[in-house]
Amino acid sequence: MNRKNIYLFLCVLGVVLPYSQFIPWVMENGLHLGLLFRQLFANRISSFFGLDVLVSAVVLIRFVRLEGRRLRVRHLWLPIVGVCAVGVSFALPLFLYLREPALDGAGGPAASAPAAKP
Repeated sequence: MNRKNIYLFLCVLGVVLPYSQFIPWVMENGLHLGLLFRQLFANRISSFFGLDVLVSAVVLIRFVRLEGRRLRVRHLWLPIVGVCAVGVSFALPLFLYLREPALDGAGGPAASAPAAKP
């Protein structure tokens, strides 16, 4: 299995697993953002996870913008929308998937490494 297919599979997991919890919550509570944030920060451990994901999302958006421009990755808006619509679990593998053609076109990681001397 190549890297692109692995990233695509991780995109699917990144949507299915979080939404398997979020959709039943929305069905029970509606899209009540105040309640969502109260429950997200209800205790120290849930706050730990919530803040970790929020910081990771900000870092990922910055990484997507910088790395995407550097490699001229197409459709950079998709991972940013993915962060907002699903989260880091979807947006990161999506960006890595979108980045693969740019890496292949640049010769991949080996092309940037200096050649071994005989």
